[in-house]
Amino acid sequence: MTEVFINGLGLIGSSLARAIKQKNPEIKIIAADLNQDALEYALQQKIIDKAADSLTAAQTADFVILATPVNEIINSLQQLSKLPLKKGMIITDVGSTKQQIVAAAAVLPAQVTFISGHPMAGSHKTGVTAGRADLFENAFYFIVAPAVPPEMIIRLQDLLQQLHVKWLQLTPEQHDRLVGQISHLPHIIAAALVNQTQRAFEDSPLGMRMAAGGFKSITRIAAADPTMWSAILHTNAAIIAEQLQDYQNELVKVRRAILIDDQSALYHFFATAKVSRDQLGPEKIGGLPGFYDLFVNIPDKVGSLAKVTQILAAAKINLINLHILEIREEIDGVLQLTFMKETDRTTAAKILNEQHYQVISRK
Repeated sequence: MTEVFINGLGLIGSSLARAIKQKNPEIKIIAADLNQDALEYALQQKIIDKAADSLTAAQTADFVILATPVNEIINSLQQLSKLPLKKGMIITDVGSTKQQIVAAAAVLPAQVTFISGHPMAGSHKTGVTAGRADLFENAFYFIVAPAVPPEMIIRLQDLLQQLHVKWLQLTPEQHDRLVGQISHLPHIIAAALVNQTQRAFEDSPLGMRMAAGGFKSITRIAAADPTMWSAILHTNAAIIAEQLQDYQNELVKVRRAILIDDQSALYHFFATAKVSRDQLGPEKIGGLPGFYDLFVNIPDKVGSLAKVTQILAAAKINLINLHILEIREEIDGVLQLTFMKETDRTTAAKILNEQHYQVISRK
């Protein structure tokens, strides 16, 4: 019987456990987590077969998955190196940075194989109860495994086959620079904008209450777990600092153009961004998949929102988020519906059109 040990039953760890069980219920899953409630929930829901109180329980596993914050992953690798681990064991992680993790894995004994991984998927929800077997569907799953035999990578991919991801191999340096620019830097920008806006409206509480639409969309990721993100910045500091400086240089140029009213420079700034932004998306350049949004006009009437959600629920369409972008008295509002899959968005658009809702196009 294949045995899998998972350290950390948050959103990612519990989703991996669900997907593994869905593919092969006979696989035995043992898990450890500092949150006892998370372990009890996972046992009750049959997400795992057994709870453990330490990494010691991992020594007989065929696969070990480290699904904690990056600094804890590094500590776990050090602890595992001191245990009599099963020969042929594959150890992997789901950390958001790779250079320090891969370096830390050098202490592992020769009889085990370390394959670092990073699924590019997530949710605005956290914890074991938010986990889903289809969380990673159609997402990129980065593999960082210098000098690892291909057959070992295939073993890990077979275990995680139910994820239905797109596998992509990178070096540790390539990974950290890529995610630094497209994930880490945007999180810093979003958090900084929220903090700056909060300070700007300290004497005007109405300001934050009115922040909606574009502001909420651009700052959505600022709601991420601060423990996880402080750890990420700690382990990718040099790259993020360099990218942050480049971004600050862009802001300095824009500020200068505003002060001297350089309309040509400002037009070029926005036009260049628009051209690049219009090229994003899998239909253009195979961009990283993520959330799929649908925008629908709804009348400003009691029950309008509930009716839309009831229609989607009846069609068994999984809606992961929604919010109203625009509402004005006596005119339609714009409802933003967010889905994990492109097929869900397409089906929802068809059904809502059939119900005489106006689906509008936005980029």
